[in-house]
Amino acid sequence: MNNQKIADIFDDIAKILEFKQDNIFKIRAYQKAAVTLRSLTEDIAKYAKNSSLTSLPGIGKDLADKINEILKTGTLKVYQGLKKSVPEGLMDVMSIPGVGPKKAKLLYDELKIDSVEKLKEAAEKHKLSALPHLKEKTEQNILQGIKLLSKAKERMLLGEALPAAEGVVNYLKDKKGVEKIEIAGSTRRQKETIRDIDILVASENPPEIIKEFTHMPHTEKILAEGRTKASVLTGRGLQIDLRVVDVESYGAALVYFTGSKEHNIRIRELAIKKGLKVNEYGVFTAKGTKINKKIAGKTETEVYKALNLEFIPPELREDKGEIEAALENRLPELVKPSDIKGDLHVHSNYSDGAHAIEEIANTCRDMGYKYVVISDHSKSLKIARGLSEEELKRKNKEIDQLNKKFKNFKILKGSEVDILSDGTLDYPDDVLKELDAVFVSIHSGFKQPMEKITERILKAMDNKYAHILSHPTGRLLNARDPYAVDIDRVLKHAKQTHTAIEINGNVQRLDLDDINARAAADMGIKLALTTDTHRLDNLQFMRYAVSVARRAWLTRKDALNALPLQQLLKALKK
Repeated sequence: MNNQKIADIFDDIAKILEFKQDNIFKIRAYQKAAVTLRSLTEDIAKYAKNSSLTSLPGIGKDLADKINEILKTGTLKVYQGLKKSVPEGLMDVMSIPGVGPKKAKLLYDELKIDSVEKLKEAAEKHKLSALPHLKEKTEQNILQGIKLLSKAKERMLLGEALPAAEGVVNYLKDKKGVEKIEIAGSTRRQKETIRDIDILVASENPPEIIKEFTHMPHTEKILAEGRTKASVLTGRGLQIDLRVVDVESYGAALVYFTGSKEHNIRIRELAIKKGLKVNEYGVFTAKGTKINKKIAGKTETEVYKALNLEFIPPELREDKGEIEAALENRLPELVKPSDIKGDLHVHSNYSDGAHAIEEIANTCRDMGYKYVVISDHSKSLKIARGLSEEELKRKNKEIDQLNKKFKNFKILKGSEVDILSDGTLDYPDDVLKELDAVFVSIHSGFKQPMEKITERILKAMDNKYAHILSHPTGRLLNARDPYAVDIDRVLKHAKQTHTAIEINGNVQRLDLDDINARAAADMGIKLALTTDTHRLDNLQFMRYAVSVARRAWLTRKDALNALPLQQLLKALKK
């Protein structure tokens, strides 16, 4: 949380400096420092105790002093001063997708727009299109960005909520009186966005646990505090709710507070048919409204067993057929992180990744993987330093040399190849055929009509060297809507052309989503669970790809990269 908080401060400083047209090198220094902090896997406070901050990339003495000031005081005087130097609402304006500091300055200078409300009003009245370099299409994009910003404030990404929830669990689990503790709610069900975080504790001393919870580090405000439940707001605006129950009711409470609401309704209906009553305290025999004997409640398993159901994994509790499957003992054995043999989508410093291929390979091998595909961008994506044919050959040659060093591990040659406007691929076939794995992706023309985008993708999949369709809808959660694509046609064509579909575990993508991933698996399409790694810590995004797969009812057999190396290579050739 320290890393994220300081990175956010540095990003805000860079935005303000850019708005004020300050020195470009100073702006980039703050931006680079923010990237470094987010890529650091160790908490910056712990790092500062054991190592010099100036040993980190992009962190000089001045920025190191600022980091120490934030760690010591919780704030930064320079930052507070800069915030006061611009209208308060401008920070929100600059956060809107499609705006940014430069456009915000134009809007402020010409129309005195210093809040999201004023920007929305100006866009709706078409005042923006009268400004230089701004068109009616820009107004539409800004209005859409305002909607996304509002949505982002309401719901956080799973990749933000889950680590925060785990941090709370790790903080409380060894406290005196905590007998059991678990994440609950939509975070436990691994939904892609989360409204607030729920934590459940079993304890015989609720007031003491509540006190520990409300006095956690990073608590900004106590929203509610009772004998058995409390709610706090963290410094990053996350709401975390805690409930404390007795041990005998813990399983029933965990089922109840995990949800979903629809799943719980089905559970209660099933109980009533059996002459039982289910609530957060347990499973009881009942006659009408009269509750008699408690028969279950200590564990989730015994709660489900009392209703003649096998245990239902939290990710499936959405009333999408899991009750019927559990009654007939036909729930699938869901794919697990340990089933994954390698990552298929990793960017190196040949394109826009931060690390050398050998460093990536060593890290993947240490994670227990058997292979990794280095899938750098193709030549047309200039912004991501896409590789020319010559650069790709040089990369492939390095991979050949590195593979001589490894035993029981293989670096595979790959590329994330752009689907061009006419549906052709960014490299010719004689280049593609030299690669082990070819991802095909759309990175341009997002505003094209559905028919155009769909046809581009279908044509790309017709290429016999196109192995995997990457992030099929192009969405960025809370930042960019999916482009218009007929996903049903895409899946049918993927089945015909033996093209695998990616489940991209990047926390902002999670694309393909669970609904369409389940449809793909039902059609027999292989799913590639990947991370789209650009920094080594991104390799941990595999857990989110797996969470989407589990919500989609996927098994190990559905996951392309659950295959051992030789079987993977055969599947890719097919």
